[in-house]
Amino acid sequence: MKATGVVRRVDDLGRIVIPKEIRRTMRIREGEPMEIFTDGGGSVIFRKYSPMGELSEVASRIADALHRETDKACVICDRDGIVAASGIRADGQSLCQEAEKAMEQRRLLTHDECPSELWRGGPVPELIAPVISGGDLSGCVILLEGKKELDPEEVRLARMTASFMARQMEN
Repeated sequence: MKATGVVRRVDDLGRIVIPKEIRRTMRIREGEPMEIFTDGGGSVIFRKYSPMGELSEVASRIADALHRETDKACVICDRDGIVAASGIRADGQSLCQEAEKAMEQRRLLTHDECPSELWRGGPVPELIAPVISGGDLSGCVILLEGKKELDPEEVRLARMTASFMARQMEN
């Protein structure tokens, strides 16, 4: 654990304000869910909660299926980084701000509208399908450039995958 040197008091409602610099550095957005952990030593730890992260095993299986069906590398992301990937090594990668902004458009984006990379020096996305669960943007399904052009069936499969992931989070 890294000390920040910031000390805050708990108010009468039990709230603690996370400093703006830390929110910016950790990409914590207003209204974002936080998970709270404690340990035996008296520490309280806040971590961004990712419903997509909770489904990493399912996401991994469906990414593999999508990769097999489309012959394109596939990644499934939460709002900050890669949750599952198939056809490419992407473990622990964080999305670049351009990719985050593209996802926040909350609509299907094809090659011309996609950012030039997913992470610094990373691959070029060919399709981004947002995962929207309960009206909230939870992440996206991304197909990467392949040997052949994107066809309507691949677009349909990516949309279906995003819809499936959204339904899994609602259950």
